[in-house]
Amino acid sequence: MSTETGPAVGAEPRGHRIAPGPKGLPFLGNMPQFARNPLAFFERLRGHGDLVQWRFGPNSCVFVADPECIGELLTETERSFDQPALGIAFRTVMGNGVVVARGTEWRRKRSLVQPSVRPKQVRSYAATMAGSTVELADTWSGGERIDIKREMAALTQRIAVRTIFGVDTPADAEAMGRAMDVAQAEIGKEFAGIGALLPDWVPTPGRARIRKAAAVIDAEVGRVVARHRDGGDERPDLLSRLLTAVDETGAHLTDEEIRDETVTLYIGGHETTSSTLVWAWYLLSRNAGARAALHEELDRVLGDREPGFDDYARLVYAQAVVKETLRLYPTIWLVTGVAKEGARIGGVAMPEGTRVWSSQWVTHRDERWFPEPEAFRPERWDADAGDEIAEYAWFPFGGGPRVCLGTRFAMVEAVLILAVLARRFELEVDPGTVGPVPTLTLQPDREVLATVRARQRVRRAG
Repeated sequence: MSTETGPAVGAEPRGHRIAPGPKGLPFLGNMPQFARNPLAFFERLRGHGDLVQWRFGPNSCVFVADPECIGELLTETERSFDQPALGIAFRTVMGNGVVVARGTEWRRKRSLVQPSVRPKQVRSYAATMAGSTVELADTWSGGERIDIKREMAALTQRIAVRTIFGVDTPADAEAMGRAMDVAQAEIGKEFAGIGALLPDWVPTPGRARIRKAAAVIDAEVGRVVARHRDGGDERPDLLSRLLTAVDETGAHLTDEEIRDETVTLYIGGHETTSSTLVWAWYLLSRNAGARAALHEELDRVLGDREPGFDDYARLVYAQAVVKETLRLYPTIWLVTGVAKEGARIGGVAMPEGTRVWSSQWVTHRDERWFPEPEAFRPERWDADAGDEIAEYAWFPFGGGPRVCLGTRFAMVEAVLILAVLARRFELEVDPGTVGPVPTLTLQPDREVLATVRARQRVRRAG
């Protein structure tokens, strides 16, 4: 490994080695290549090997593409790898919530937030998920033209508001939605651009926009939290559980911590599920066989009734559709950590301070782990007849101690929404390719317009 791209590495007992990546520029390193198209850049790195060195500005980085090594990165977070110091745009919106916190503070916050999204609690939210979707379905009619992005965003926002806040809308749901859109876009721009190298105190137009968006988010969350505190009644929503949670010392979350965790849960329950559903409708519209298999399962399991939580386990193909969608279009498209002293990946020493990156987009589309990687094949997730999938070859929710706390919530929500709507309708997405844009989450690069087609269900005997 050349001295230009970083320091020498240690022993390599498992056969892994760090390959040099594409040549970078002085000071900027490979940042211009990364900024132009992060997904294509990571794919290019994968062509160099499973462990590839590159530079993000002056920072020495290693890109990891092998599932075994990805598993080490994820499972050794907190012990061997730190969370990176994320940009000012990200921190302005997310604060210091459980996604950002480190060490003892992270463990405390996780212990307080985790009970709110355990299976028992997710069961209690399922009726809201299905009921909100039925309300949307009742407004659709055959032949209608819709913007799927807008429809799914409005639906998952409604579900998030009802399950998190326990009300139909916060003080101004539309304002909060617009602020979240601005925040997501600006976080993506700063992360991939020169803003990632600028000190926090340097003013930029993007940072001004994100401060304004964060102020709206803070105001709306603050109003709803105040309403909860004044209400006095015990409620089953996530916010109520956060307000009453206590740590091992008997201390509650502070107002600032409540704000940070509420925003984290809102983004996890709204933004990520919304984009996953958009990609699912897009893929189903272009795969008649998968669409027919989904309809057959819905007719067989549900008949003429709406789904509930207990149906989730029976809707195996619907789960596979969501999993396959998350394979091809993972909402969270990268993970990263900073090596502590003594850290290793694949038996190779990672010098302290090295930033280790991995991308779900790249590994999920690697033909070594997924035959026909570009094909949408939900059947590959069949427990009996599907592909043998290596551990950590699929990691849309991360993994290890910092795995996404809302994984169960997100999967149940996506499956129930898909079941309610696909039982009644097909969405015929307009011709043309929709590409991904890596912002805070992986978003479609344009409107996803579709024609609603009412289904004629096959009634089953008995």
